[in-house]
Amino acid sequence: MNIVFTGAAVFIAVNVLVCLYRMVKGPTMQDRLLTLSIVGSNMLAVLVLLALVFGSTMYLDVALLLVLVSFIIMILASRYLETYGKEVDDSDR
Repeated sequence: MNIVFTGAAVFIAVNVLVCLYRMVKGPTMQDRLLTLSIVGSNMLAVLVLLALVFGSTMYLDVALLLVLVSFIIMILASRYLETYGKEVDDSDR
């Protein structure tokens, strides 16, 4: 069963790398924020799977901290874009 969990963790970690590439190349700031949220969720899944594989609760503590930090970053960035961001016009793509 550990092989299945480890394989799932590797698959999700590769997905995180693809998302990080998209975050760098994203055409708009909203795309980058959405990708950052996806990366946070994927890293949560990887840490939970690692906690199952190694039987350690330390990974769960780190996962909880990662989710809280990701949520706070998303709220602050969204608030910043709402206040200072310019409207996105999709007509010039």
